[in-house]
Amino acid sequence: MSLALDLSGRLAVVTGGTRGVGAGIARAFLQAGAEVVICARRPPDAPVTAAGRTAHFRPLDLRDQAAVRAFFARLADDYGRLDCLVNNAGGTPYRLLGEADAERHARVVALNLLAPLTASLAAYEVLRSGPAGGAVLMIGSVSGTRPSPGTAAYGAAKAGLDHLARSMAVEWAPDVRVNTLVLGMVRTELSALHYGDEAGVAAVGATVPLGRLAEPAEIGDACVFLASDRAAYLTGASLFVHGGGERPAFLDAATVNHPTAPDAATADHPTPPDAPKDD
Repeated sequence: MSLALDLSGRLAVVTGGTRGVGAGIARAFLQAGAEVVICARRPPDAPVTAAGRTAHFRPLDLRDQAAVRAFFARLADDYGRLDCLVNNAGGTPYRLLGEADAERHARVVALNLLAPLTASLAAYEVLRSGPAGGAVLMIGSVSGTRPSPGTAAYGAAKAGLDHLARSMAVEWAPDVRVNTLVLGMVRTELSALHYGDEAGVAAVGATVPLGRLAEPAEIGDACVFLASDRAAYLTGASLFVHGGGERPAFLDAATVNHPTAPDAATADHPTPPDAPKDD
């Protein structure tokens, strides 16, 4: 049985879809046959295209609630439907908590948590009125599942976003499905700013169990699946797209002797420090 996903005739909006992960998501929807609208404060450096088709760009500051409401009202007038909203826009500079005041950290929370809430609320009526209902996808981060020094406000916002999605999924069922993609590290045009040259990117990728960073297209494929009929019974879910996560630090820090018995811990598979012991 074919697992090809066809979203022909459907409309998807990808916030922050002009570059990086957002552009990868937009291209995946285009390849699946969907009509795609991308929005951001600034237009893309080059049109976002795939499969011979182009995403439509509309300028939007997601922190302007009135502008967001007007954007989705116009979208409903122009297209008459909305099948999927991908809340991808977000991000943060590296900043330790003590290096800025609460107001500056609050701006990070506003972009990464309040803006997706604003967009989802503005899109709700047109999403739910579609023939098969609609889907909202939150682009989360592993920063919301573990300590995030240097990006603490961002991590807190992403943790809140995941919780918001689960509550939203209950309130809006069965008309609108709401799920979160929890992303790990993704290779984009900005990777060099975070990880350095190609050697740095490769070294960071080697810390991931799958041995590399994700590609934006792979994030897009996961989004297309969650937006499709194949995921019709998935809502309130958190899909980890992180290549296996992070190798536990104790595996590299612990000193383990060579095994002397068949059931002894080995250097490759040491006994976790919190594992139960036999009496």
